Amino acid sequence: MRYKLTKKQKRLMDFLAEFIAEHDHSPSYREIASGLGLKSPASVAEHIDNLVTLGFLKREEGSARSLVIVDRSFPETTELFKQRLEFATDEEVEILQRAAEILGLELESENL
Repeated sequence: MRYKLTKKQKRLMDFLAEFIAEHDHSPSYREIASGLGLKSPASVAEHIDNLVTLGFLKREEGSARSLVIVDRSFPETTELFKQRLEFATDEEVEILQRAAEILGLELESENL
């Protein structure tokens, strides 16, 4: 089933995305703590570890500032679902919705 980020996790992911877009590398734990108003880099490490475990982030081994945001969009699979939904019966739509939820696919509501 799809995991929904907590507010803190979402804030952290948004901060990382903005920082990486601006600087072309990930921030240090101290920079993350400062940017999010947290007191301890240790709490940042805990949040990062959780996001790595959940598959939202990965670390590139042997490199500092190595956090990478995992692309969870699955564009090819999402496109196949959208194409199938165009001609699906009500029963098939229900099945496709459930499958998309399990796979964590982002389908626009107008397709459902």
